[in-house]
This record gives sequence, structure tokens and C-alpha cells, in this order.
Amino acid sequence: MDFILYQLFLPFILSAIIVVIIMFIAEKYGTKLGGILGTLPSTIVIALIFLAINQNINFASESAAVIPAELGINVLFLVIFAILIYKSLKFAFFVSLSVWIILSFLIFIINLNNIYISVSIYLISLISALIILEKKKKIKSIKNVDFHYNKKKIAIRGIVAGIIISIAILLSNIGAIISGIFSVFPAIIISTMLISYREYGPNFAAGMAKSMIIGISSVTVYSVAVHFLYPIYNILLGSILSYFASLSITFMLLAIRNKIK
Repeated sequence: MDFILYQLFLPFILSAIIVVIIMFIAEKYGTKLGGILGTLPSTIVIALIFLAINQNINFASESAAVIPAELGINVLFLVIFAILIYKSLKFAFFVSLSVWIILSFLIFIINLNNIYISVSIYLISLISALIILEKKKKIKSIKNVDFHYNKKKIAIRGIVAGIIISIAILLSNIGAIISGIFSVFPAIIISTMLISYREYGPNFAAGMAKSMIIGISSVTVYSVAVHFLYPIYNILLGSILSYFASLSITFMLLAIRNKIK
């Protein structure tokens, strides 16, 4: 019963709520705000806490070390998706996910556990992504859309996100490196991109992808903070301090979001 509660039911419910909130904000206030808030630490918090409880704090800290590099791969996922979405949804999804699988497998094979190398990989991915989308492709954020909710749409969004996150959580208890990789499996990203495209088209999906790339910085800060703070403090205090660190980045991004085209 505890296994079902903590490994399936709780992640399912939380991730479903998160996706609904993300899309509500994006639809009401545009992709700038929705993309940034949508990448606040959510499933990573659940995953790292469970890893620390089920294994130990050092295990969770080691898992966190690989997360910035994996988030760099998530950034590449979004870049590829944003570029290829104008061709077709299936093609964009297939290529993006294939690249994610290949690069994640390489990180697993080389057993990347150096936080400084991991952060460097993320920064290179982030800078490259912004140059490509902002300067080369000139993808713009969408201000807002006119949308009316119904129970069916909310249910579909929640179910899609819940299933993906539950699978990711179940797969995150194998080892430190692979746990870190799957703790940031792009489940929220995938579900948000699919829903954005199906309901509003490629321009909205690409605009959301661009904002999410910037917002991923808050998750990176959270993982770096956990890596250093978990071994010093307990799980609760380490998580709280790490989240405050990530929130500071989020507020900074929100303050400058109007500069995003």
C-alpha cells in the first residue's frame, strides 16, 4: 500500500495538478510567464526526497550532480522540438525524444558525477539554445489565447502528465546516475508541448518551448543546491533552502521576462 501511495498515486496526482496550472497560466497570461513558472522545481523535488528517504542523503546528493547536464539535454530537446514542430508533430517528437535518449545514455555510460562538468554542459546548452532560437530562428513568445475550460480537457491533461511522471518515478530507483537522469525526465515538457501544439498550433508550442528553456534555470539551481546542502543539512531543511535558491532565480527571470521577444 505504501509503495502504491508514494511511487504511483502521489506523483500522479501532483504532476496532474502541475500541468493544469501551467497551461492555465500560459493561456491566461502568455507563454512568457507560463513557460517560466512551468519549469519551477516540481517532480525533481519529489524524486530527490524519495531517493534520500529510500536510499540515503549521499545517494540523493550524487544523483543531483548529474541533473544539470541532463537538464542541458532537456534544453536541446526543446530546441529541436521548437524548430521541427513546423514540419510535423510526430517528426518533432520522434527526433527530440531520440536525441534525449541517445545523449542520456551517453551520460549514463560515462558515469558523469562531477557537478562542475555537469553545470558546464548545462550552460553550454542554454547559451547555444538562446542563440539559435532568439537570433537564428527568431521564435517569439505568444501573449495570450482565448480558451474556455471543460472537464474533459482538464482530465486528459492530468492523465497524460500523471502517467508519464509515475513511470519516471518508478524508473528512478535503480542507481545514483540513472536516478538523477530520470528524476528530470522531460515528462512535464512532453505533455505541455503536445497539449500546446494540439490546441493552439506550432507558434504557441514553439513560444512555450522558448520560455521553458529559460525557466529550466530554476531547476538547475535547485539540483546544485541539493547536491551541496543535503550532506550538510537534513532532507527537510536541505529541500527548503534549495527551493528558496531556485525561487530567487525564478523571480529574477520573471522580472526580466518582458525583454523576451
